[in-house]
Amino acid sequence: MANMIKVCVDRTPLITTHDRGERLALMCGYMWTGIGPQIRVRFMGGDPTLRAKVEQYAKIWAQFANISLLFNNAHDAEVRVSFTLDGTSWSAIGTDCQSYDWDKPTMNFGWLTPQSSDDVISSVVLHEFGHALGCIHEHQSPDATGIQWDKPAVYAHYANLNPPWSEQKVDQNIFAVYSATQTVFTKVDKTSIMMYPIDSSFTIDRYSAGWNTTLSQTDKDFIKERYP
Repeated sequence: MANMIKVCVDRTPLITTHDRGERLALMCGYMWTGIGPQIRVRFMGGDPTLRAKVEQYAKIWAQFANISLLFNNAHDAEVRVSFTLDGTSWSAIGTDCQSYDWDKPTMNFGWLTPQSSDDVISSVVLHEFGHALGCIHEHQSPDATGIQWDKPAVYAHYANLNPPWSEQKVDQNIFAVYSATQTVFTKVDKTSIMMYPIDSSFTIDRYSAGWNTTLSQTDKDFIKERYP
């Protein structure tokens, strides 16, 4: 479980269906503490236009959670954002970013460019900053054990990405489910920003989830409840 908590590699968009669900899941031990915690953010490179978009979309979380995201580029900022174009986007989970060396990124946007569409930027930024607030992948919630994965189909899809995913990485980021004792969770929300898109061909029973680009209503309600 330690590797899963440390870094979560992000998702590849798929065109699937959208259904209304309920809630998301959050790591108990990685939440920011105190009333209205202030989380400082530093950019490590990146185009100014893209940095402005990242700030714009990240701050949407603060409209619903009693937290402040301060983009002040402080050297000792808790969240440090890089833009290494290596095909991977990821983030540390919540306060685990404090275990990283101060000169290393705790978040990366590995395919965003100034030419990326607003939908793509919104989806990726909201997802990664959800991780930064302590949220885990929704399909790895303890309530997600009912997803009937067609594992060979999923392995085959992710093996064809650039860069390709190993079966171990698929296991860590898709199939592994967190312990109920580690998380705050309720019913899986297929529309959560923390949900990977799931094509119907990835599951035996044709369960699917869409490529979500905004916070669902239950994302908003849940994060407000966790950061009152």
